[in-house]
Amino acid sequence: MQSGLYVSLSGLVALDRRLTTIAANVANQSTPGYRAEEVEFKSLLSKAGANPVAFVSNGESFISRRGGVPIKTDGPLDVAVQGHGWLALKTPDGTVYTKDGRMHMEESGALVSVDGFPVLDAGATPILLDPAAGPPTIAQDGMITQNSHQVGAIGIFSLDGQAKLKRYTNSGVMSDLPATAELDFSNNGVHQGFIEGANINPILEMAKLIMVSRAFENIHSATEGSESSLKDAIKTLGATS
Repeated sequence: MQSGLYVSLSGLVALDRRLTTIAANVANQSTPGYRAEEVEFKSLLSKAGANPVAFVSNGESFISRRGGVPIKTDGPLDVAVQGHGWLALKTPDGTVYTKDGRMHMEESGALVSVDGFPVLDAGATPILLDPAAGPPTIAQDGMITQNSHQVGAIGIFSLDGQAKLKRYTNSGVMSDLPATAELDFSNNGVHQGFIEGANINPILEMAKLIMVSRAFENIHSATEGSESSLKDAIKTLGATS
Protein backbone atom coordinates (compact mmCIF):
# COMPACT_ATOMS: atom_id res chain seq x y z
CA MET A 1 0.00 0.00 0.00
CA GLN A 2 1.30 3.45 -0.90
CA SER A 3 2.15 5.44 2.21
CA GLY A 4 1.80 8.67 0.24
CA LEU A 5 -1.98 8.43 0.46
CA TYR A 6 -1.85 8.33 4.25
CA VAL A 7 0.64 11.20 4.38
CA SER A 8 -1.65 13.27 2.14
CA LEU A 9 -4.63 12.43 4.30
CA SER A 10 -2.81 13.55 7.47
CA GLY A 11 -1.95 16.81 5.72
CA LEU A 12 -5.58 17.42 4.74
CA VAL A 13 -6.76 16.80 8.31
CA ALA A 14 -4.16 19.25 9.64
CA LEU A 15 -5.13 21.91 7.09
CA ASP A 16 -8.80 21.47 7.95
CA ARG A 17 -8.02 22.24 11.58
CA ARG A 18 -5.99 25.28 10.55
CA LEU A 19 -8.90 26.46 8.41
CA THR A 20 -11.24 26.18 11.40
CA THR A 21 -8.99 28.39 13.56
CA ILE A 22 -8.67 30.99 10.81
CA ALA A 23 -12.46 31.13 10.44
CA ALA A 24 -12.86 31.62 14.21
CA ASN A 25 -10.24 34.39 14.26
CA VAL A 26 -11.82 36.26 11.35
CA ALA A 27 -15.27 35.97 12.97
CA ASN A 28 -13.94 37.51 16.22
CA GLN A 29 -11.69 40.23 14.82
CA SER A 30 -14.06 42.87 16.28
CA THR A 31 -14.53 41.15 19.66
CA PRO A 32 -12.85 43.25 22.40
CA GLY A 33 -10.06 41.38 24.18
CA TYR A 34 -10.30 38.27 21.97
CA ARG A 35 -7.07 36.26 21.79
CA ALA A 36 -6.39 34.54 18.48
CA GLU A 37 -6.39 30.77 18.17
CA GLU A 38 -3.22 29.32 16.66
CA VAL A 39 -2.18 25.77 15.75
CA GLU A 40 1.25 24.21 16.19
CA PHE A 41 1.98 21.30 13.87
CA LYS A 42 4.57 18.58 14.42
CA SER A 43 5.91 15.81 12.22
CA LEU A 44 5.21 12.29 13.45
CA LEU A 45 7.49 9.45 12.37
CA SER A 46 5.97 6.04 11.78
CA LYS A 47 8.39 3.18 12.50
CA ALA A 48 6.18 0.50 10.96
CA GLY A 49 7.73 -1.14 7.91
CA ALA A 50 11.23 -1.05 6.48
CA ASN A 51 11.12 2.64 5.52
CA PRO A 52 10.06 5.23 8.09
CA VAL A 53 7.28 7.56 6.96
CA ALA A 54 6.72 11.13 8.25
CA PHE A 55 3.15 12.18 8.90
CA VAL A 56 1.70 15.57 9.86
CA SER A 57 0.04 15.63 13.27
CA ASN A 58 -3.51 16.95 13.67
CA GLY A 59 -1.99 20.00 15.33
CA GLU A 60 -2.08 21.32 18.88
CA SER A 61 -4.07 24.51 19.26
CA PHE A 62 -3.07 27.28 21.64
CA ILE A 63 -4.27 30.78 22.50
CA SER A 64 -2.00 33.58 21.35
CA ARG A 65 -0.97 36.07 24.04
CA ARG A 66 -0.01 38.90 21.69
CA GLY A 67 -1.39 42.27 22.68
CA GLY A 68 -4.25 43.96 20.89
CA VAL A 69 -4.67 47.56 19.75
CA PRO A 70 -6.18 49.98 22.32
CA ILE A 71 -9.47 51.57 21.27
CA LYS A 72 -10.59 54.90 22.75
CA THR A 73 -14.11 54.87 24.20
CA ASP A 74 -14.02 57.56 26.93
CA GLY A 75 -16.16 55.26 29.06
CA PRO A 76 -15.36 55.75 32.77
CA LEU A 77 -15.65 52.01 33.41
CA ASP A 78 -13.76 50.92 30.30
CA VAL A 79 -10.12 49.90 30.76
CA ALA A 80 -7.48 48.63 28.36
CA VAL A 81 -4.99 46.25 29.94
CA GLN A 82 -1.40 47.26 29.27
CA GLY A 83 1.53 44.86 29.18
CA HIS A 84 1.15 41.17 29.98
CA GLY A 85 -1.52 41.57 32.66
CA TRP A 86 -5.05 40.18 32.71
CA LEU A 87 -8.23 41.12 34.54
CA ALA A 88 -9.79 38.44 36.75
CA LEU A 89 -13.48 37.55 36.91
CA LYS A 90 -15.42 35.35 39.31
CA THR A 91 -17.57 32.85 37.42
CA PRO A 92 -19.56 29.74 38.42
CA ASP A 93 -16.74 27.67 36.91
CA GLY A 94 -13.90 29.38 38.74
CA THR A 95 -11.63 32.34 38.10
CA VAL A 96 -11.51 33.48 34.48
CA TYR A 97 -8.94 35.89 33.07
CA THR A 98 -9.74 38.35 30.31
CA LYS A 99 -8.44 41.28 28.29
CA ASP A 100 -11.96 42.59 27.73
CA GLY A 101 -12.09 45.68 29.94
CA ARG A 102 -15.73 46.63 29.35
CA MET A 103 -17.23 46.93 32.84
CA HIS A 104 -20.34 48.39 34.43
CA MET A 105 -21.64 49.05 37.93
CA GLU A 106 -24.79 47.36 39.17
CA GLU A 107 -27.34 49.07 41.40
CA SER A 108 -25.69 47.46 44.43
CA GLY A 109 -22.34 48.99 43.45
CA ALA A 110 -20.83 45.68 42.30
CA LEU A 111 -18.32 46.12 39.50
CA VAL A 112 -19.01 43.47 36.87
CA SER A 113 -17.82 42.54 33.39
CA VAL A 114 -19.82 42.92 30.20
CA ASP A 115 -21.15 39.39 30.83
CA GLY A 116 -22.16 40.19 34.41
CA PHE A 117 -19.29 38.42 36.20
CA PRO A 118 -17.81 40.18 39.28
CA VAL A 119 -14.44 41.85 38.66
CA LEU A 120 -11.83 40.84 41.26
CA ASP A 121 -9.18 42.83 43.09
CA ALA A 122 -5.61 41.62 43.72
CA GLY A 123 -6.85 39.50 46.62
CA ALA A 124 -9.44 37.76 44.41
CA THR A 125 -12.31 39.59 46.14
CA PRO A 126 -15.21 41.12 44.18
CA ILE A 127 -15.05 44.91 43.92
CA LEU A 128 -17.85 47.02 45.39
CA LEU A 129 -18.18 50.70 44.43
CA ASP A 130 -20.40 53.44 45.84
CA PRO A 131 -23.30 53.87 43.40
CA ALA A 132 -24.02 57.33 44.81
CA ALA A 133 -20.45 58.68 44.66
CA GLY A 134 -20.32 59.53 40.97
CA PRO A 135 -18.07 58.32 38.14
CA PRO A 136 -14.87 56.64 39.32
CA THR A 137 -11.29 57.50 38.40
CA ILE A 138 -9.10 54.48 37.65
CA ALA A 139 -5.32 54.84 37.90
CA GLN A 140 -2.74 52.82 35.97
CA ASP A 141 -2.22 50.48 38.93
CA GLY A 142 -5.96 49.77 39.01
CA MET A 143 -6.71 51.96 42.03
CA ILE A 144 -10.32 53.22 41.93
CA THR A 145 -11.17 56.63 43.39
CA GLN A 146 -14.59 58.21 43.93
CA ASN A 147 -14.93 61.73 45.36
CA SER A 148 -11.21 61.69 46.27
CA HIS A 149 -11.69 58.47 48.28
CA GLN A 150 -10.07 55.16 47.38
CA VAL A 151 -12.85 52.59 47.15
CA GLY A 152 -11.01 49.62 45.69
CA ALA A 153 -8.48 48.46 43.15
CA ILE A 154 -8.82 46.34 40.02
CA GLY A 155 -6.60 43.28 40.22
CA ILE A 156 -4.05 42.84 37.44
CA PHE A 157 -2.70 39.31 37.11
CA SER A 158 0.14 37.62 35.27
CA LEU A 159 -0.25 34.14 33.82
CA ASP A 160 2.66 31.69 33.81
CA GLY A 161 4.28 31.47 30.39
CA GLN A 162 4.08 27.66 30.56
CA ALA A 163 0.39 27.63 31.49
CA LYS A 164 -2.07 26.06 29.07
CA LEU A 165 -5.02 28.34 28.47
CA LYS A 166 -8.54 27.11 27.80
CA ARG A 167 -11.07 29.46 26.23
CA TYR A 168 -14.04 30.50 28.37
CA THR A 169 -16.55 32.45 26.31
CA ASN A 170 -15.03 34.50 23.50
CA SER A 171 -12.61 36.73 25.42
CA GLY A 172 -12.07 34.80 28.64
CA VAL A 173 -9.48 32.11 29.40
CA MET A 174 -8.87 29.67 32.22
CA SER A 175 -5.34 28.66 33.22
CA ASP A 176 -4.11 25.27 34.42
CA LEU A 177 -1.51 27.09 36.55
CA PRO A 178 -2.26 29.71 39.24
CA ALA A 179 -1.93 33.38 38.30
CA THR A 180 0.03 35.90 40.34
CA ALA A 181 -1.00 39.45 41.19
CA GLU A 182 1.07 41.99 39.24
CA LEU A 183 3.06 44.37 41.42
CA ASP A 184 5.25 46.04 38.78
CA PHE A 185 3.22 48.77 37.11
CA SER A 186 6.04 50.33 35.11
CA ASN A 187 5.10 48.24 32.07
CA ASN A 188 1.79 46.79 33.23
CA GLY A 189 -1.50 48.33 34.28
CA VAL A 190 -4.78 49.63 32.92
CA HIS A 191 -5.73 52.70 30.90
CA GLN A 192 -9.12 54.21 31.69
CA GLY A 193 -11.37 55.24 28.83
CA PHE A 194 -9.99 52.62 26.46
CA ILE A 195 -10.60 48.96 25.68
CA GLU A 196 -8.21 46.48 24.11
CA GLY A 197 -9.18 45.13 20.71
CA ALA A 198 -8.67 41.59 19.45
CA ASN A 199 -5.06 40.65 18.69
CA ILE A 200 -6.03 39.63 15.15
CA ASN A 201 -4.64 41.07 11.93
CA PRO A 202 -7.43 40.48 9.37
CA ILE A 203 -5.07 40.95 6.41
CA LEU A 204 -2.69 38.33 7.81
CA GLU A 205 -5.56 35.94 8.46
CA MET A 206 -6.78 36.31 4.88
CA ALA A 207 -3.24 35.64 3.64
CA LYS A 208 -3.19 32.48 5.77
CA LEU A 209 -6.55 31.48 4.29
CA ILE A 210 -5.15 31.79 0.75
CA MET A 211 -2.08 29.73 1.71
CA VAL A 212 -4.22 26.99 3.27
CA SER A 213 -6.50 26.90 0.21
CA ARG A 214 -3.51 26.51 -2.10
CA ALA A 215 -2.06 23.80 0.11
CA PHE A 216 -5.39 21.97 -0.07
CA GLU A 217 -5.28 22.12 -3.87
CA ASN A 218 -1.66 20.91 -4.01
CA ILE A 219 -2.31 17.97 -1.70
CA HIS A 220 -5.48 17.07 -3.59
CA SER A 221 -3.52 17.05 -6.87
CA ALA A 222 -0.78 14.91 -5.32
CA THR A 223 -3.39 12.48 -3.99
CA GLU A 224 -5.00 12.15 -7.40
CA GLY A 225 -1.59 11.48 -8.95
CA SER A 226 -0.83 8.83 -6.33
CA GLU A 227 -4.19 7.14 -6.89
CA SER A 228 -3.66 7.21 -10.66
CA SER A 229 -0.24 5.56 -10.38
CA LEU A 230 -1.70 2.92 -8.06
CA LYS A 231 -4.49 2.14 -10.54
CA ASP A 232 -1.99 1.90 -13.40
CA ALA A 233 0.16 -0.47 -11.35
CA ILE A 234 -2.83 -2.68 -10.58
CA LYS A 235 -3.82 -2.78 -14.26
CA THR A 236 -0.29 -3.62 -15.37
CA LEU A 237 0.26 -6.31 -12.77
CA GLY A 238 -3.20 -7.72 -13.36
CA ALA A 239 -2.61 -7.97 -17.12
CA THR A 240 0.69 -9.82 -16.72
CA SER A 241 -0.39 -12.23 -13.98
